Amino acid sequence: MKGNKLLTILLAALPAFALAANSTQRDLQQATHAKPNLEHGSELFTQCVSCHGGKGGGQQNGNTPRIAGQHNSVLLKQLVDFRHGKRWDFRMEEHADQHHLETPQDIADVAAYVAQLDAGQARGMGDGNYAAEGAKIFGARCASCHGPSGAGDARRAVPLLAGQHYGYLMRQMYDAVDNRRPTLQEVHPKKIESLDFEQVRAVADYLSRNDWPVAPAP
Repeated sequence: MKGNKLLTILLAALPAFALAANSTQRDLQQATHAKPNLEHGSELFTQCVSCHGGKGGGQQNGNTPRIAGQHNSVLLKQLVDFRHGKRWDFRMEEHADQHHLETPQDIADVAAYVAQLDAGQARGMGDGNYAAEGAKIFGARCASCHGPSGAGDARRAVPLLAGQHYGYLMRQMYDAVDNRRPTLQEVHPKKIESLDFEQVRAVADYLSRNDWPVAPAP
């Protein structure tokens, strides 16, 4: 009986899961194909400066990421994921909701504005003592997707990591392994869950000291 009841609950929940997936995909597609309005994006970005700073540089201690100059495709996907509960952070979930970004057009506008901000800003870096080891680990485990220097891939919405804040990089790697980044569960735990603290630190050290490209590939 218990098994039948559980099966009934799961079957009843399937339409809701399908609807959520469809809504996520719909918003992403609409935002991706929208023609961005940078002036409107600048207005929307005023809601973001309290955490990310007026130039999108984030916080060097890693509490918030450096987003200026990030690939537009990555910014679109992350905003949509926060909007639909596929990525968790109470601050971003609130600011990506329909009270702050009412439509996919709004998402397209603010993402495009952030993507073209000056990326040449200071960032929090590791001390450099572990960068060489981090380069080896990154090359073996991460470069096939993120590129040899961490420049990402705009076409596949793979994020630019080079030049990101050291503390933020460390936190995101641990979040991926600890299932606090659900959309990363298919690939990232297999790549990094076996890394110990020193190795995670080394990868973050390497990436944080790489230059953040001023003009990411479109």
